[in-house]
Amino acid sequence: MSTKTIRLTMAQALTRYIASIEIEDDDGSLHPFVTGMWAIFGHGNVCGIGEAMANLRLADKHRDYRPQGLPLLRAHNEQGMAHAAIAYAKAQMRRRIMAVSSSIGPGATNMVTAAALAHVNRLPLLLLPGDIFASRAPDPVLQQSEDFSAGDISVNDCFRPVSRYFDRIMLPAQLLTALPRAFAVLTDPALCGPVTLALPQDIQAQAWDYPRDFFNPTPLKIRRLSADTREIQQAYATLSRAKRPLIISGGGTLYSDASQELATFAQQYRIPVAETQAGKSALSWQHPYNVGSIGVLGSPAANTLAREADLIIAIGTRLQDFTSGSNALFPEAEILALNVSTLDLTRARAQSLQSDAKLCLIDWLKQDNLFTALSPDWQQRSQTLAQQWQDKVTQLTTQQPPKDTLPYDAEVIGAIRQSHPNSPYQDIVVCAAGTLPAELHKLWRCEGVGNYHMDYGYSCMGYEIAGALGVKLARPDKEVIVMVGDGSYMMMNSEIATAQMLGLKLIIVVLDNRGFGCINRLQRASGSPNYNNLLSHCVGENGIDVHIDFSSHAQAMGAYAQHVDNIDSLKIALKQARARQGVSVLVIDTTAERITDDGGAWWEVGIAEVSPHNKVQQAYAEQQQNKAQQRR
Repeated sequence: MSTKTIRLTMAQALTRYIASIEIEDDDGSLHPFVTGMWAIFGHGNVCGIGEAMANLRLADKHRDYRPQGLPLLRAHNEQGMAHAAIAYAKAQMRRRIMAVSSSIGPGATNMVTAAALAHVNRLPLLLLPGDIFASRAPDPVLQQSEDFSAGDISVNDCFRPVSRYFDRIMLPAQLLTALPRAFAVLTDPALCGPVTLALPQDIQAQAWDYPRDFFNPTPLKIRRLSADTREIQQAYATLSRAKRPLIISGGGTLYSDASQELATFAQQYRIPVAETQAGKSALSWQHPYNVGSIGVLGSPAANTLAREADLIIAIGTRLQDFTSGSNALFPEAEILALNVSTLDLTRARAQSLQSDAKLCLIDWLKQDNLFTALSPDWQQRSQTLAQQWQDKVTQLTTQQPPKDTLPYDAEVIGAIRQSHPNSPYQDIVVCAAGTLPAELHKLWRCEGVGNYHMDYGYSCMGYEIAGALGVKLARPDKEVIVMVGDGSYMMMNSEIATAQMLGLKLIIVVLDNRGFGCINRLQRASGSPNYNNLLSHCVGENGIDVHIDFSSHAQAMGAYAQHVDNIDSLKIALKQARARQGVSVLVIDTTAERITDDGGAWWEVGIAEVSPHNKVQQAYAEQQQNKAQQRR
């Protein structure tokens, strides 16, 4: 055997490469890019990936990958561990990732939902599902789903539409091309998303003579795209004639590390800044021109300014329907889209400026008289509306519920904030679905970058607890608070046990409104009667109205758990949880009826055109009126 090669199984080569690859940060320092691997073993990966991971730490004299190999973490649900990996990458602003290995069949397809979440949110995720035998000698293998029209299809082909890059490794040598391509996608600012490498179990164990220098790859870099000169000049002209501009800051601001530049730019030119779900926390809540959340879940300040603006500067946002009020919130304003993604630049017939957000804002800050037509009244009005909204947030989150009334989300958010002994705006909140994203988008206050962790691209129920696990691994110095409704808790909660097993501290607040309260309100707002959402509406003819004891359930998985009776009791329990190690689960009964009415915008849903219900007919007529306002 040549000294220039080393004989390894495909799985050994794969894990060695992953353990070797580094990323160069903006300051020139080098760090491991893949900091760990999640795995649940089955017959599709235990003998290949499992063997390789177990032996990765064994040294040989030619070892040039990092010592101690690749930490391996074991979860209880494949979707959950993929969610944890996604949340880790998001908390690391896409500069560090974790890999995820599963067996074939259900172990693999359990991760398809997570892949879709990463795809929608443009987050890096390396999926390594086991696959059927390439040789087909034992065909059909256990857990194989056969396609009777195509012999080369397995369930892993489900990953194709939810992966930014997909490959099936049919020969060990294919790693030489597949892995560099995979990592190029994982670090591309515009293409970033999930990568799936399907690994037939016999090929995982097959050996080949790999070049040794393959395991000394060039460090990765996150490229920063500079704008085209013509687009820059066009943007200058657009900015110069704006009288009432509004910035909408999206997730791209965070991933570009442009928070400081955004704060300086907004302050220098006195331009109001509204935040999307993905962009929240890029700007401190105390910034005088932070006007809060935008869109369907928007603050009165941001939505009022959006309706009056003559220019929307969309930075790092795809302007999804919750941001744009289904394209009816600012139908007449000119839109300047600053983004690295070509697809996102095409939204709403916007004027495009394809560039890294940080580089562009740095360039704008160097210009003199970038805005020449700004209205002084607009600047003052922005500040006034921002302050009025902050005063209202304080009121909503410090009030007590009315007598004999269950609390709602705003009061729970206030209790969390007030339970912090020193810095109430330094906690990281994690959430994903239900009513809570609306309340948190409006009411959660962020002092630090990344202190708001929301999946609202996919709004995936069940992401919350598993996601918090990834956040805590990424930012162990922060208090990570999970806010989750009873519906999402029931979807996925097993990673409570994983957090305990790993010795990680999480505070999980379960808001129990006894069903899918958010969708129940949407159902009624669309004119339909209550049906199939709240648990009490779902009791069958011979069924029983079920009471779910969430605190006992969490205790059974090793957590400290407590059901509290009211907001004051919750504050006490939260203070105790902050002083406690491990996982604390605090359950409080909340109402499905009360919400924060301030702000908001129209959202298009499919209301029945024909219905026997008068309220549905009225809702349809209102919908048609709102549709007439949509941007065309």
